Amino acid sequence: MADPEPLDPADPYARSAQTFPVLTAEMVARVAAFGTEEAPEEGAMLFRRGDRSVDFFLCLAGGIEILDTDSEGRPHLVHAHGPGQFTGELDLFNDRKVLVSGRATAGTRVVRIERTAFRRMMAAEPDVGEIVMRAFILRRVGLLRHSDAGVALAGPGHGADMGRIETFLTRNAFPHRRIDTDTDPDAAGFLEWLALTEEDLPVVVLEGRVLRNPSNAALADALGLATALDPAHVHDLVVVGAGPAGLAAAVYAASEGLDTIVIEAVAPGGQAGTSSKIENYLGFPTGISGQALAGRAQVQAQKFGARLLVSRSVVRIECEERPFRLHLDDGTTVQARAVVVATGARYRKLDLPRYAELEGNGIYYAATAMEAGLCAGSEVVVVGGGNSAGQAAVFLARHAAHVHILVRGPGLAATMSRYLIDRIEASDRITLHPFTEVSALEGERALRGLCWTDRRSGTVERREVGALFVMIGAAPNTGFLEGCVDLDEGGFVRTGSGETFFCSSAPGVFAVGDVRAGSVKRVASGVGEGSIVVSAIHRYLEPAPE
Repeated sequence: MADPEPLDPADPYARSAQTFPVLTAEMVARVAAFGTEEAPEEGAMLFRRGDRSVDFFLCLAGGIEILDTDSEGRPHLVHAHGPGQFTGELDLFNDRKVLVSGRATAGTRVVRIERTAFRRMMAAEPDVGEIVMRAFILRRVGLLRHSDAGVALAGPGHGADMGRIETFLTRNAFPHRRIDTDTDPDAAGFLEWLALTEEDLPVVVLEGRVLRNPSNAALADALGLATALDPAHVHDLVVVGAGPAGLAAAVYAASEGLDTIVIEAVAPGGQAGTSSKIENYLGFPTGISGQALAGRAQVQAQKFGARLLVSRSVVRIECEERPFRLHLDDGTTVQARAVVVATGARYRKLDLPRYAELEGNGIYYAATAMEAGLCAGSEVVVVGGGNSAGQAAVFLARHAAHVHILVRGPGLAATMSRYLIDRIEASDRITLHPFTEVSALEGERALRGLCWTDRRSGTVERREVGALFVMIGAAPNTGFLEGCVDLDEGGFVRTGSGETFFCSSAPGVFAVGDVRAGSVKRVASGVGEGSIVVSAIHRYLEPAPE
């Protein structure tokens, strides 16, 4: 029998000392002081997949089996915890449904630590808290890498809804197995087993249930990503938008004791969350992907007690009354004493025939590993001259046959960081086309080719391409603020009317990040604004002196 292939060193399962650490006897004693010792019977379920708000278990003797179920409902062992090890992953920091089950083996003794005590333990024992936090993050990465404890997503690889659903799962760090029904040899058997036809696609298979082309909101509800809301509860702060600025505001507000909830329409990270690598962010000399940065910030905010509500949009704010009342697109409401608007901006589009029908079918606004996989080995076109376009081009050059950058102006110097320009100029797999714009699109179900036109000479060139990446800026997401705060001619929130630079025209409503008029469109500046605004929020919330 052949030896199994060694694990990739980057695989968390290969780093067992960090992913599944064994606490020292002294650490075990300190942690045990926060819980109650129990001796469950062999086979007893300590928690089940789909449960919410499960407890933290420290194994003293015996073992705890962590189980996943396959698409047919059969149990599958992910890991077996022994003495000194502990259960849990990132869902212990929120109220989402857990992804795995835990079962006691023979002779097991555990310490059960309920949620409130778990948070106290993480704060009171920082050395243990660091070990636990690192393990939780690595465990989630392992589940994602191995598609454990997730769902199956099946559909045509270049389909717009297939891309939408996979983007939602990926950006919300939810494990999934992707089945491309156009190319996967197992697809026919999968569809036959579930009695599905092409008209049903794409589908998400979750614990035996089949969701036919679900909306993001319906999928979030089915996966247990949604957070239950009490419309009568008044939060200290609601942050609208979970990009870098919104997440920074949530981290600092929650860490300073404010009752904080974040409302995000799609997934944490905003536009920065779609960046393949950010190399000029302070403290990350080798760079970090936007999704990784957003994921860490999300966990950090939840560690301090902030709640995150995804796949919900704010459609209106009642600014006349206090507390503020925010109306969501599902008909629910949220109340808060203060509001931070950090909704960023939505992608601008090209004005071309057939553009709308090819969005998600070869036209993309982000260059992540998912999009790179769809166009690997093909020529691709990037439209835009900002840092996002430059980062995309450099990343795609590792996967595509060639990358063409199209800009309407003379070059990149006025709009792109020098380090990216140097990378582009040094690459023989990237070509810059100045004074050039896309003039036509080709393809039936997916983009297959396009034409671009030199604006100086009028020369038209046709290319067969695997994808078109449109990165030409964005317009602010401020429609829900109409009648509440002053906006400039571009729709950005005017600030500076109060005692702090981030006050809008409505006292108690603050704006940070890309949505604010005059802001610097950089991740670092957004994080800075999100952190600074919290001091102004504290001043606003302080009771007036008698």
